[in-house]
Amino acid sequence: MDAQELLARESFIELNARNRAKKLLDEGTFSELLDSFERVSSPWLARQGIVTQADDGTVVARGSIDGLPAVVLGIDGGFQGGSMGEVSAAKIAGSLELAAEDNRNGIPTRAVILFETGGVRLQEANLGLAAIAEIHAAIVDLRRYQPVIGITAGPIGCYGGMSIAAGLCSYLIATREARLGLNGPAVIEQEAGITEFDSRDRPMIWSFTGGEQRYRTGLVDVYVGDDADAVRTAVIERFRAGRPEACRSERVAGFLQRLSEIDPSEQSSPENVVAIYGKGFQS
Repeated sequence: MDAQELLARESFIELNARNRAKKLLDEGTFSELLDSFERVSSPWLARQGIVTQADDGTVVARGSIDGLPAVVLGIDGGFQGGSMGEVSAAKIAGSLELAAEDNRNGIPTRAVILFETGGVRLQEANLGLAAIAEIHAAIVDLRRYQPVIGITAGPIGCYGGMSIAAGLCSYLIATREARLGLNGPAVIEQEAGITEFDSRDRPMIWSFTGGEQRYRTGLVDVYVGDDADAVRTAVIERFRAGRPEACRSERVAGFLQRLSEIDPSEQSSPENVVAIYGKGFQS
């Protein structure tokens, strides 16, 4: 790609959650539900002296993608690290549930989830965890009818209970700048020690949990550059492909087989992980 093409390219990562949703939806079809003017924010943060955000860090946008009805659920990584509380997670779960109900009524509504999140909001603890569990159930319900596509682009990454939600999606799209993991680097270092995982070693972190490595190991389905048009094209292509023969979470036996080949007594390397996971995951 030459310099002129690079300058013409629109960064997807630099867009906020609302503009990412607008970019993915067909032009002129964006309509936001429970927007900031509705003032549906967390009832718990203010009690702890934390400034709230009017949309609680989640954008729910309806419109169409490739001419068919769709909902895009964007997580704002700039608010509380994209963490999920009772309200923000309920907005996502409720939207997915309504999309599934649409399909049962003959309306082929699809869903895209923009993962920019550290997981559960610690200030809301069990309430957030319960709502994230509802997201998991809603994804599994909807994907019976239509593909559910997850996108993790950066800079926050996708961690915690929401990384499980990403794993439940029919397809997962990632950029090179993305990170995906159940536990974040700081948490791993805190629990296992710096010799196990140095949270300051950025090259090492991306070599294990970055978007490119996750694609090489089969944990991400589509690897794209930081180009808003390329991300939209990837979403359309995955929707046109339809439901995969087996979603990632339906291939448990294959993943367990690969995990059994890892020797926990030895320090893993990115290359070793690729060699093992590259063998594939049968159902």
